[in-house]
Amino acid sequence: MVDIALHLLLLLFLAAFLAGFIDSIAGGGGMITIPAMLLAGIPPLETLGTNKLQSLFGSGSATIAYARAGHVRLSEQLPMAAAATIGSVFGALLATVVPGDVLKIFMPFLLVAIAIYFGLKPNIGDLDKHRRMSVFLFTVTIVPLVGFYDGVFGPGTGSFFMLAFVTLAGFGVLKATAHTKLLNFGSNLGGFVVFILYGVVLWKVGLTMGVGQFLGAQVGSRVAMRNGARIIKPLLVVTSIALAIRLMADPAHPIRLWLGW
Repeated sequence: MVDIALHLLLLLFLAAFLAGFIDSIAGGGGMITIPAMLLAGIPPLETLGTNKLQSLFGSGSATIAYARAGHVRLSEQLPMAAAATIGSVFGALLATVVPGDVLKIFMPFLLVAIAIYFGLKPNIGDLDKHRRMSVFLFTVTIVPLVGFYDGVFGPGTGSFFMLAFVTLAGFGVLKATAHTKLLNFGSNLGGFVVFILYGVVLWKVGLTMGVGQFLGAQVGSRVAMRNGARIIKPLLVVTSIALAIRLMADPAHPIRLWLGW
């Protein structure tokens, strides 16, 4: 059992608040909470398990805020959330036996590509566009695939859901953000269940950070709904690039090891 001092719990609470704020708008909150927990001395596996617990509060809080404002109908999106949950369960199970080095190699490049797409494509706004994939096909293919990724690795899940909703489902940026939060909640739930079974969830830390996540997501979602694509697009671009840099900054990243940096 990891014993966390009171001042570290307070710092983790503040980190979770900031993560919840950013995640409710553009995703990427894990790039704040995971390093914060590791710096607090929490072991890597416990960090992943506890991160899923506190992330549930952030994604759940943002989902409630967007639903109350009418940007997402929860009853219609439950099948997608269930698909994300199932995909995440299988991903988390795989993560316990298979190293994530392959994903680590490609992730920074994929995140930069997402940043370039949203940054340079001028006609992405809050209005819906032409749908390129049926709801059923989207639900049984793209959603569980991204959920699976969230269970295996995690960082950038919100960006991938956003990209899928905008490019394939034809959603406007604000609507895509609102629907991403519900699916993120589902994928967090799936991974969380697996990590509970492995006994690697630190409840005191997770619940404390969960309160910070909940409050931060409430503030962030309101900022997103007030400003729409004007705030979501730039923050999504910055967050994706920052997450790519954060991943490459890891001395144990396979590419850095290969290049001898």
